Amino acid sequence: MTERLPVGVVGVGALGRHHAKHFAAMHGAELVGVYDADAARAAVVAAETGCRAFGSLAELREAVRALSIAVPTSYHRDVGLECLGAGVSVLMEKPITVTLAEADELLSEAARHNLVFAVGHIERFNRAVRAAQPLLEHPLFLEGIRLAPFQPRGTDVAVVLDLMIHDLDLASHLVGGVPAIDVRASGVSLLSSHLDMVNARVEFAGGAVASMTASRVARERVRRLRIFQPSGYLSLDLASGTGSFMRLREGWRPGTGHSIEEIVEMIPLEAPEADALGLELAAFVAAVRGEPAAIVTAAEGRSALTLAIEVTAAVQRAPLPALGR
Repeated sequence: MTERLPVGVVGVGALGRHHAKHFAAMHGAELVGVYDADAARAAVVAAETGCRAFGSLAELREAVRALSIAVPTSYHRDVGLECLGAGVSVLMEKPITVTLAEADELLSEAARHNLVFAVGHIERFNRAVRAAQPLLEHPLFLEGIRLAPFQPRGTDVAVVLDLMIHDLDLASHLVGGVPAIDVRASGVSLLSSHLDMVNARVEFAGGAVASMTASRVARERVRRLRIFQPSGYLSLDLASGTGSFMRLREGWRPGTGHSIEEIVEMIPLEAPEADALGLELAAFVAAVRGEPAAIVTAAEGRSALTLAIEVTAAVQRAPLPALGR
C-alpha cells in the first residue's frame, strides 16, 4: 500500500475549510491538521474533518510535508516564506502574492529547497475548460465575463486580483502562455477603496486578443468564457461546467441553408464529472509525491499576477471621461 502524504491547511475560512474537507477524503493524503489565527474556527474545522487543530503554524509545518495556504493575500509572502523555508511544499491560493517582488522571494525559496510550489488557479480544472481543451486550435479572440454580488471578503485587493485574475490566467494559458504585448483597461471603485469593476483588453504575442470584464457589485453571479478560432466558437459556462462548440457543417456552401441549424453544427462539451478543487488538490499531492501532475506552477502564478498588475496600471493610466452638460 502506498504511503499517504501528510498534509495540512493554513487558514480555514470559507475556502480553506473546503481544502481541509477534500484532503480528509483523499486516498493519497493524510490530513494531519489545520491552523488558523482564529483558534475556535480551527477547532470547528478540525472536528469536522477528524484532524488536529494546531496551536501555531510552526507546529503544523513540522508535522507535514505539504500545506495548502488559504490566508488573506497580504499574508501570502510571510506565511509562504515560513513554510517553504522549513522545507514544506506549498499550494498557495491565488493570487500568488500582492507584488512581484514578494512572488520572486517565494519562487527563490522554493527553488533553494527544491520544493513543489503551486498556485490555486482553480478554473484550469473547471469541467468546461477540460472539455474544451482538445478542441482548441489557435484561439484568436477570448471574451470573459465574471460578475459577483458584493461581499466584504476579498476587498483587501482590487477586483482584478480578486476575480479577473482567474480569466487572465485562463486566457494566457489557452493561447499558449505567450506574453502580453498591449494592455488597456478602465475601471471604477464603488463600494471599496480598491477597483470594484474593470474591463480590460489584452493583446498577446501572436495576435490573440482577450476582452475581460470583472465586477463584484453585480446582482447575480456570472462566469462565462467565449473562445473564437478559425475552426469554430466555444462557449463555456464556467459556473455550471458546461459548454458547446459551434462550427460550420461539413460541406456547407455560402448561400445555402434556411436556418442556423442547417448551417452550424453544435457539439456539447463533455468531460468527466469531477470537483475542480478536488482535482487541483489531488494534482498538488501527486506532484509532491513525485508523480506526473498538471499543477499550475508558481511561475505561471507569477505570470498571472504580472498581467493583473499590468491591467491595474492600465486603469490608472486611462483618462477620465469628460462629463457633458
